Amino acid sequence: MNEIKNKVKDSGLIQLDLADYKPRIPIVGIDLASQLWQGLVLKEKDFRTWIKENDWLSYENKAVFIYCSADAIVPTWAYMLVASALQSIAKKVVVGNQLELEKSLILDAITAIDLAPFQDGKVIVKGCSDIPAPEFAMVTLLTHVQGVVQSMMYGEPCSTVPIYKRKNA
Repeated sequence: MNEIKNKVKDSGLIQLDLADYKPRIPIVGIDLASQLWQGLVLKEKDFRTWIKENDWLSYENKAVFIYCSADAIVPTWAYMLVASALQSIAKKVVVGNQLELEKSLILDAITAIDLAPFQDGKVIVKGCSDIPAPEFAMVTLLTHVQGVVQSMMYGEPCSTVPIYKRKNA
């Protein structure tokens, strides 16, 4: 009986799965609406007391997004105070929503990719991945690796869509 050959492996194609860059740390949000006086305004003295007394260690090694769900004007310094309290505790802190935090984590993971293994390679980005903001992740991946690869495709080895091919000089 003949040995079954893995033609994809033998082709030299490099497969990338966006799921490998999906955030893997716990994500939590801090809603500043709970600190508003009568749901309208932030009192600096009360807010500073909350900053001082809050259990910030509960955010250790987590990714945190800071937001305000109330229709109120929250001063910039309030976000800065929360971020400062989390600075040496949380893994990542952003102001915004969960999706913005997830995008930031994806960006960090993709830009940390060592490009050496992709030099002059033929890359296929797996088409079906369970990742937040897949369009963002794919474009970020493309812009990070395009400068070193020979070609980039989207899909599965049996059915790809060409995305980029380096022009011969």
